[in-house]
Amino acid sequence: MAATVVRYLRSVGAATAADRPVEALPRPHLRAVREDERAPVGAAEFRRVLGHFATGVTVVTAPAAPGETGPAGFACQSFASLSLDPPLVSFMVARTSTTWPRIARAGVFCVNILGARQGALCRAFAVSGADKFAGVAYDAAPVTGSPRLAGAPAWVDCAVQAVHTGGDHLIVVGRVEALGTVDGDGGREGDGDTAAPLLFHRGTFGEFTPSTPSTPSNPSTPNAPGTSS
Repeated sequence: MAATVVRYLRSVGAATAADRPVEALPRPHLRAVREDERAPVGAAEFRRVLGHFATGVTVVTAPAAPGETGPAGFACQSFASLSLDPPLVSFMVARTSTTWPRIARAGVFCVNILGARQGALCRAFAVSGADKFAGVAYDAAPVTGSPRLAGAPAWVDCAVQAVHTGGDHLIVVGRVEALGTVDGDGGREGDGDTAAPLLFHRGTFGEFTPSTPSTPSNPSTPNAPGTSS
C-alpha cells in the first residue's frame, strides 16, 4: 500500500519525502543504566504480561556481506510499519544478537512475513549457531538481493535507514525499496493457502480466524502508519 500511495502522489505532481534527502540522526549517546534507574519489574513477569500481546512473525534476512560464506537471517516478532511517506518499517533486535552484525554489514534486509503453516521455518531461524538456510528455498529480493523465502505470504525489501538504541535492544529503521505478496501484488507467485498469517501468543503459534464481519463507526487500519485516534 505504501508504494501505491507514493506512486499516486508522484503521478499528480506532489512532492513526497522520498524525493527529499533524509538526514541521518546523530549517533546516540551510550551509557550504563544505574541501579537506581532500574524499574522494579522482573524479567520473567515482564515476559509473562507482554506475552498476552499477539504478534505476527517474520524472518529478517540479508545477503552475504563481503568475506562471508552465506546469507544471514533470524526470526523476529518485533516488526512494524513506521512511515508512509517515505515508506519506512522497523524491527527490534537484541544487542547480543550474533546475526545483527552480519545484517548491519550488508546494509540491507528483507522482512519475510510468515504464513500459518511456517511455524517450523520460524523455529529454524530462531536457533543460534546452525545453518538456518539448510534446505530452505528462497530467491533474491528484487532490489537488495536479500533472501526472499519461498511461501512467505508477503515480503518487504529494505535498506538500513537508521539504528537507535533501546535498552538491551536496537531499533532498526528500514527504507522500503520494494514489497509484494504471493497473491500477485509483487509480481511473485505463491501458495495461496499460506496467505493466512502465523501468529505468536503466550509462547505458542496460532492462526487468525476472522470474527463476524462488522462495520465500525470509525474504522481504522491496524498497524498502518499515519492513523490515530
